[in-house]
Parts: sequence; C-alpha cells; structure tokens
Amino acid sequence: MKMKKMLIGIAAVVAGTVLFTGCSNQSKESGSGATDGKTKITFWAAPNPTQLKYWQEMAADFEKQNEDITVEVSQMKESPSSEATIQSAIASNTAPTLSENINRSFAAQLAASQAILPLEKQDSFDTIVKARNMSQTIDSWKFSDGSQYVLPVYSNPILFGWRLDSLKELGFDEVPRTYSDLLKVVDKIKGTDKALWAKKDLADPTAWMRWFDFFPLYNAASEGASFVENNQFTANEAAMTDVFGLMHTLADAKVLRTGEATDPFENGDSIMTDLGPWTFPNWEEKYPELKFGENYTVTTPVVPDALADAEQVSTYADAKGIVMYAQATEEEQAAAMKFLEFVYSDENNDMKLLEMTSLIPARDDATENDAFKAYFEENPAMKVFAENVPYAVPAMDNEKYNDIQQVFGEQAWVPVVRGEKDAKTAVSDAKTAVEGALQ
Repeated sequence: MKMKKMLIGIAAVVAGTVLFTGCSNQSKESGSGATDGKTKITFWAAPNPTQLKYWQEMAADFEKQNEDITVEVSQMKESPSSEATIQSAIASNTAPTLSENINRSFAAQLAASQAILPLEKQDSFDTIVKARNMSQTIDSWKFSDGSQYVLPVYSNPILFGWRLDSLKELGFDEVPRTYSDLLKVVDKIKGTDKALWAKKDLADPTAWMRWFDFFPLYNAASEGASFVENNQFTANEAAMTDVFGLMHTLADAKVLRTGEATDPFENGDSIMTDLGPWTFPNWEEKYPELKFGENYTVTTPVVPDALADAEQVSTYADAKGIVMYAQATEEEQAAAMKFLEFVYSDENNDMKLLEMTSLIPARDDATENDAFKAYFEENPAMKVFAENVPYAVPAMDNEKYNDIQQVFGEQAWVPVVRGEKDAKTAVSDAKTAVEGALQ
C-alpha cells in the first residue's frame, strides 16, 4: 500500500554521515527571493503524491488572494532519504523557505545546527495556533529550550486494533483496557494457534521501530512523561518497569510472534496489533470483510492497573510538521507565515488534507468541528484516531534520537521481547545505554 510504504519510509532515520554535497540543479529549484516585484517562497512537500497535490492546491488558492507572493511547491527527494536531501540542501545553501515532513526528533538535529528558525518568534505564530485550535496538541511539541521549531501538520496517534470476533470466541465481550484484562486473554490463548501480537518488528532493534511498540505503551503507562529531556535521561522508570514486565510476561507465555507472517491481524491469526490511520485505505481494498465495530475495533494502548480509571490515555504520535529554514530572508519569512496563516485559518483546508491523504490534522477539535462531521460518520475508525490527537506525544527532541533508540532496542527492548532479560535488568540496562548515547 502506497500510504503505508510512504509513512514507514519517511520514518526511517538517517543514522550515519550527513551528505554535504548539493545537487547541481537544486539552486534553481530551491532559490527564493523577489522576482517581478513579487516575493517568492519555496515549499518542499513530502515525497508522497497526495501531499504534493494538496500543497499545490493550497499554493494556487493563496496566490489568487496574494498577487505579490509566489509559492513554488515541489516534492522533496527521498533518495537516499528525505532527511539526507534536506541536510544536503542546507549544506549547499539551497534549502527551501519551508518544508513539511519533519518530525520532532529530526527537527532537534536541525535546530542544534541552527538550520531552522524558532517559529514562536514570528508575529503570526500565535494567531495560527489559535485559528487552527491546536493549543493542546502543539504543547507537547515544545522543545527543551522553550522554542517551537515545528508547526505540526498531522498527528497520527498510534492505537491498537483488536479482533472482536476472536475475543468473542475466547469468551470476552470487552476489549482489554488494563494489563490484568490483557493477561486474562493471554491465559485463554496460551497453547492455541493464535498469537496475541504477531509482528516481526518487535524483535528488530532498528531505532525507528520503537515508535510503534515501546513508545505507545510507555506513553500510556507514564501518562505522557518524557523519555529524554535537556540531554538527560528522564524516563519514568516505574512506567518502564511496568511495560517491560508486561512484555516479559507475554514473551514467557509465548503469545508474541516475531517471525515472518503475512497480515496476521487481518487474517485472524493475531488478536491485537498496533495501528496507524494509514492502514484503512489498504483494508478497504484488500480486506473489505473487516468492519469497524463488527469484527474489529480500535482503542488506546492498555495501561497498568493503577491507571484503570484514567479518563485519557497517552500514546505515541507519528507526527510531522513544517519548519522554516534559517536561510530565508526576513521578507521571505513574512511571506511564508502569511501563507501558513492562510492555510490554517480555514478548517476546510484541514478537511481537504484528511480526505486527500488520510492523515489526521494536528488540531484539538476535529471530532467536534462541523467541518469534519460527515467524514467521521462515514469513517468511524478514523474518528477514534482524531479523538486521541491531543493526547499523542511526538518523538523526543534530541539530535541523538537515532543512537538513543538504537541502543535502547539492542540493550533493553529486544532482549525482553525475546525473553532474555527481566524487567528490572532491562530498565537498568536501558538507563545505562541511553546515558551512554547522550555523552
């Protein structure tokens, strides 16, 4: 599926040498400035056709009302990766005025090298946040230095899918909410041909994999606590112990499957799976028999028993946004903010984003706003994701995020999933590994 492939591809992190060679033809593509009395700004859209089309339409609409500004939209290259393309453009002084497709962790790298500008210092930033009704959502994007370097475009909470038909066969009418609820299901499936969670990536130490297994569970258990902040390991160790303890129990019960499997949740072989909203267009095409509320549902991650009565549950946000590059002149900066204010002052533009891309707009009120009502009535599973946007925590704001998550996976998460370490040992080893990566 194109959407899933795109999201996974652009989530992969550049973990090595930064490319410092510019493309010979990028100078024309990326150049900003004034032409024919107009201010020209450049905008790089994500390497996904639907997002490119969306931003081209936004630019065309904006230019009709702002004849003194030209917005040139192009699709960023993703070979070898979109991150490497951006780093190369910065090094060769051919960066665009704005680009989307930036998560909080990669933004931390760019901010550390002073390649992007703090947006809260722009005059219209607060106006945009208020007009889009995203004050709660954007709060978790604030960086350790107090700045906001990214204007979130979309926020996809990572939730969990459950096979209602399989649960019913096992004698359960309710989806597990707590660890104890989950372990009751585990007791029923031990020794059967079903898995609780079948996913090869669970035992893969690659850094970005943790955004879709550990961090949703950790954010839920810690009520959204930080993991690394101000270049310090600040994780809630009690919550980590809870998560590792749960995963160790699941590994010991042999209900985790980390071998090759083709769509185990869709085929009914796995009762639970992590889900992003990009999943559903693929299901509509490939698995039309899956019906929300009939044979599957979507919920927030399970929580420790102590949080059974929590009204909201935090999770990880697969989220990206827009940054402004430091190479932009003051004139270009003002024009760029005018463009963003135009886009985000009208909720119908966010509705168009949702329809065209299946990405959840990063706003607090999507499920309450009349502009989205008809869409969510037709797409109830997507509504669950939109409801959880304000409680979804984006990636850490540390430039060493890739190294941090890599050693964490190698020294803690994967050994627990394989049944090789208990929770206490894993927490101690995780702390040592992360603090080492931060040095």
